[in-house]
Amino acid sequence: MKSIMVVEDDQPIIEMMELMLHRLGFEPLTYMEGPAALAEVQRSPPSLILLDVMMTPMNGWEFLERLRASPATKNLPVLLFTAHPSVESKVAGMNDPNLGILLKPVTLPELEKGIRRFLPPDT
Repeated sequence: MKSIMVVEDDQPIIEMMELMLHRLGFEPLTYMEGPAALAEVQRSPPSLILLDVMMTPMNGWEFLERLRASPATKNLPVLLFTAHPSVESKVAGMNDPNLGILLKPVTLPELEKGIRRFLPPDT
């Protein structure tokens, strides 16, 4: 089964993402802090990471920078999610084919479309 990690520091959003991912047939692994999630990624990389941009103590940009700096995880697909539409242009300018963005509040159809961009359904 393809694994999806959710890195988000807001418990209600984690619960919403878990519910939607379960409906899509995934068993998510969730973390509320970037450092712990990054350590887990280094041990066992998931198929996809759903990453909040605005977190503490490590924000999503720092997490992404560290992820891309490691040869083992530099091509790992990441879907950033944020409430700030201005982030879309920054992501587009990064020219990273393994990076996408979802705007909060994330809907089930948007989440499924974002996931399927990187993890097509098994046939």
